[in-house]
Amino acid sequence: MDLNDLRIYNQSIEIGEKIWNIVITWNYFSKDTVGKQFVRSTDSIAANISEGFGRYHFKDSRNFLFYARGSLYETTTWLNKAYNRKLLKEPEYNDLNAQLKDLGIKLNNYIK
Repeated sequence: MDLNDLRIYNQSIEIGEKIWNIVITWNYFSKDTVGKQFVRSTDSIAANISEGFGRYHFKDSRNFLFYARGSLYETTTWLNKAYNRKLLKEPEYNDLNAQLKDLGIKLNNYIK
């Protein structure tokens, strides 16, 4: 099995690209405060999934999946902050929120 065959990895990459494409359009202050954190936490989901995938031992691999789940929850916080600060439109917020919830369920199932 290859990393690119892993659905949770591909889904986390897709979400990261969506968030990048949104944040890149924000003004400097918004990008520098909320935007950087938002992008970093989102990118961390995929990075931790891939690092865990590359680990030899199951327990080591699982720890990185827990880190990915932590990053997913951090991303949800930044999503909420961006929406509350009027940086996201409601349809963008709803779409990303649904995708993050779906990824969370799949990630939990993968961990089990």
